[in-house]
Amino acid sequence: MSLLETSRLTKSFGGVIAVDRLQLAVMPGEIRGLIGPNGSGKTTTVNLLSGLYRADEGEIRLRGERIDRLRPHEITARGVARTFQTPKLFGSMTVLENVLLPALADTGGRSRTEIQQRARQLLDFVMLDSHRNASAKELSGGQGMLLQIARGLMVHPIHLFLMDEPFAGVHPTIKDTIMETILRMNQTEGVTFLIVSHEMTTLRRLCRRVSVMHEGKLISEGSFEEVANHATVLEAYLGR
Repeated sequence: MSLLETSRLTKSFGGVIAVDRLQLAVMPGEIRGLIGPNGSGKTTTVNLLSGLYRADEGEIRLRGERIDRLRPHEITARGVARTFQTPKLFGSMTVLENVLLPALADTGGRSRTEIQQRARQLLDFVMLDSHRNASAKELSGGQGMLLQIARGLMVHPIHLFLMDEPFAGVHPTIKDTIMETILRMNQTEGVTFLIVSHEMTTLRRLCRRVSVMHEGKLISEGSFEEVANHATVLEAYLGR
């Protein structure tokens, strides 16, 4: 059974169809890449899955339950976290306070001590623990992405992590830390990831399977080798 499944998912802005009857299925424990040319509907899809946008048509199911009419915080409560391409942080709060926020909003039965320990462990893993008392607005863009990831992993229980261009414009060292975090959380905690990225070399190291979008539609799925030799994918990226 799919962890995440969409059926006929559609979203338009004026006369432009951004996502066009999308059929997408992600299995539990996957690290799935979502790729495609600029304007293909990838970020709009993530915004639909996380509840930031409401679909015009179709369904989204998480673990068999419809979530397409839920608000973002209700979807988060069902175990979905996300990052934004431009980190969205509470700049006037400290780094530690940013990470603690999701867990303190919904403890999931954990004690404050357990929550604090989890936050410190995550900050240590993404190499931000030494900045825990600094204001979040003092972080670099790459550090802000790491903080978004640590904050998302505080959702409890977490089943699905949606990432929108997590590697864009970050230092290679931070990119390595992001990849290590994804792999560790996937392998040790079974977190499923859906990652939007243009960085094919990085995705190749993380994903056994990628889904390709073009003009709002899913045009191909498979390994990198399979989709790279797909005529429709070549046409989408290179033109006729």
